[in-house]
Amino acid sequence: MTNNKLLWLALIISAHVEAAGFALTTQNASGMGNAYAGAAAIAEDASTIFFNPAGMTYLEGTQAVGAMHFIRSNVAFNNKGTLGVMGDEGPNAGAFAVLPNFYLMTQLTPLIKVGLGVSSPFGLKTEYDDQWIGRFQANKSELKTININPSIAFKVSDQLAIGLGISAMHAQATLTRSVNFGLAGEGDVKVEGDDWGFGFNLGAIYQATADTRIGIAYRSHVKQKLEGKARFTRPAFIPNAGDAADGNISAQIDLPETFSASVFSQINTKWDVMGDVTWTRWSRFQALRILRDNGATLSATPENWENTLRYSIGVNYHFSDTVKLRAGLAYDEEANTDAFRSARTPANDRTWLTLGAGWQLSPVSTMDIGYAHLFVRNARIESDQIDKGNGHLIGNFKGSADMLSVQYTHFFSHSHGVIQ
Repeated sequence: MTNNKLLWLALIISAHVEAAGFALTTQNASGMGNAYAGAAAIAEDASTIFFNPAGMTYLEGTQAVGAMHFIRSNVAFNNKGTLGVMGDEGPNAGAFAVLPNFYLMTQLTPLIKVGLGVSSPFGLKTEYDDQWIGRFQANKSELKTININPSIAFKVSDQLAIGLGISAMHAQATLTRSVNFGLAGEGDVKVEGDDWGFGFNLGAIYQATADTRIGIAYRSHVKQKLEGKARFTRPAFIPNAGDAADGNISAQIDLPETFSASVFSQINTKWDVMGDVTWTRWSRFQALRILRDNGATLSATPENWENTLRYSIGVNYHFSDTVKLRAGLAYDEEANTDAFRSARTPANDRTWLTLGAGWQLSPVSTMDIGYAHLFVRNARIESDQIDKGNGHLIGNFKGSADMLSVQYTHFFSHSHGVIQ
């Protein structure tokens, strides 16, 4: 029915080129400037709840963090001999998105900290022109998620801290495409569904020396059974029956688990260095099947995604007691391959270049800003659906993305900061 990948986001929308598959790395602005290097070890503010809840043990007092991410993706399709369909290459299929995060933490005792994070671990949006040459395979793809993540952290010893959290995640997906009814003309179909799923995250930080700490973090997979409806717009004389019948649908999706290993080290009073490797089990996503409520298959799309690694390095320069400058570099592998790439997720491997800064505005507040440009490798597509009347889509996608992140952190007492 639709040649797609799953869809998601959280309080708003996000661009498809931001991270591998439909994962979202933008979970704070303080880490953006470092390309999220060392995210499981740096424990700079309450956003550590997402990256590694054990990091709360490195924070004092009570603090709230709010971040906004402004994301612009660019996706251009170059036709290279598509067969069986007439149409144009279409305009930019990218999107502008605004993505928020919020975190709150406090201490129960000097050794036990608790927190709450609200964020969006997954998201996707691509939208093509109604007359583009691949419209029978994809028009609009949108995935929205919101993750509610209460967490707790313990100081086990002077060197070791552990943390854990529970995730309650809501997902909402929308897929549309044009439908070829042959001599009767064209119509379209819209598939929508949503669900709640549950998972957990764990983390630990080991203080190897006075200046260096190592963090590991695991976030579990979340099973989602999206349930909703399929609605067709049909030409005259095409009945609401058979393959073109409206009705209830469902789709089973396992959102992948991740494992991260990070290091953070203070070289001297001016310089910090950090690094990270994150593994994501995208191989869980082998096919997307949309079923009618009677068990009949509405569509079955092979995906055959592969596990990915993301590598990042970063530096901080302490310009003064109140100003910190950041820079980072990351390489992010894509989960899909040329053999199975679809128009709904036309991304490829990407390289991040980032810059950022943090300011202490007052004794009880800080501001962080980060910017990233993503260079996305051209993505080849050759999706043959002529036997379904959807054409043989052949071409290349060229993409890039720009992201600007802003964060405000408020401390509810003068006794706050990072414990070294």
